[in-house]
Amino acid sequence: MFDTLSERLQSTLRRLRGEGRFTEENISDALRDVRRALLEADVALPVVKQFVDRVRTQAVGQEVLQSLSPAQAVIKLVHDALVDAMGVRNDALDLSVRPPAVILLAGLQGSGKTTTTAKLARFLIERHGKKVLLASVDIYRPAAMDQLAKLARDVGANCLSVPAGQAPVDIARAALEEARRQVQDVLIVDSAGRLHVDEEMMAEIRAIHAVVSPIETLFVVDAMTGQDAVKAAAAFNAALSLTGVVLTKADGDARGGAALSVRHVTGKPIKFIGMGERTDALEPFHPDRLASRILGMGDVLTLVEEAQRKVDQKQAQKLAQKLSKGKGFDLEDFRDQILQMNQMGGLSAILDKLPGAAALSANAREQINDKQTKQIVAIIDSMTPHERRYPDIVRGSRKVRISNGSGTKVQEVNRLLKQFAQMQKMMKRVGKKGGVRNLARALKGVSGAPF
Repeated sequence: MFDTLSERLQSTLRRLRGEGRFTEENISDALRDVRRALLEADVALPVVKQFVDRVRTQAVGQEVLQSLSPAQAVIKLVHDALVDAMGVRNDALDLSVRPPAVILLAGLQGSGKTTTTAKLARFLIERHGKKVLLASVDIYRPAAMDQLAKLARDVGANCLSVPAGQAPVDIARAALEEARRQVQDVLIVDSAGRLHVDEEMMAEIRAIHAVVSPIETLFVVDAMTGQDAVKAAAAFNAALSLTGVVLTKADGDARGGAALSVRHVTGKPIKFIGMGERTDALEPFHPDRLASRILGMGDVLTLVEEAQRKVDQKQAQKLAQKLSKGKGFDLEDFRDQILQMNQMGGLSAILDKLPGAAALSANAREQINDKQTKQIVAIIDSMTPHERRYPDIVRGSRKVRISNGSGTKVQEVNRLLKQFAQMQKMMKRVGKKGGVRNLARALKGVSGAPF
């Protein structure tokens, strides 16, 4: 996420660390690079100007120029400016009304509104224990209502069944009545995609807004559209008085311009950020955490929260007890751990949130990818339960059978077995006294492991 911006900013700040002392001249040189990096990331010009002016004003102050570690001081200034540009803190949904609280989603065609509707429903159901009704007022896109109905079943939400031939405003009115009848906590209304220059369609969304009186009106925007997204958000805000923005497809946005611009241009907070196609790939937007990720400082808080929600705590406790009793770590355990990591978005997603991960070489990052973990799971799945528990017996014809069953080469089976042997030695040390120190020492010995 935001790879280009992150790489450019980190490169500039690394050069600052090499300076013996700071002067206004070398700070100006660094800020010139920062300005160029922001512009290349498609950040709005007024945002770039405000950002650079803020950092320059504070960086040339005596506290930085006379600091014992001026580079770290400037990095903090850049971090704080990023946070300020994106909104300082997370703005949570406001559901403090008599139920049902209505959330209306609006946006351009193809921005991901229907998928976001389902993601938001899952978020409210799983994390806040809400009863949610979904309703589509999109009568223009073929199968839009069928798609939402299927997604509703997937996430455990209810979905309004709509007779053919109804107008969007009438559907919205019926949805509100049904939500009250079912005593739903939240009603999420998914509207049709529309251009802000289409006055007839904008009049329709204003009429829907008037009927349902939403407590939250969210503009759903594709992060990869950059400044066009920000301009559209500003136009929709003028028509609907938005309460917030949802950035979708941020996992495919290497630039990051929309995330850094939309708050400044619209005055509305980014409330959520979509990080993938799965219905659990929606994160509350935390400006401070994203700023840390952009600067290569990681995002441990989000990683811990995801682990608490998605990792099977009973299974983790069972493995810990097994290791503490001196029992072996086998391929079955290893497979379970990989599947748990996949629940958290996979190795690449975890890596993005680890401090210092940005300093890894390109070669090292290539070795840590989700394609390899899928291959590992396929190899282990092609083994018998006995082979998983006792991998030392996997030789000769067994390797050929496993490689054929997993669609891999015998060399790849050999590589996994070799790396797993190193992993076993490492895990033995975890159960002993001083396990954490032993684990850190053992990790250095695992060469070329993709896990």
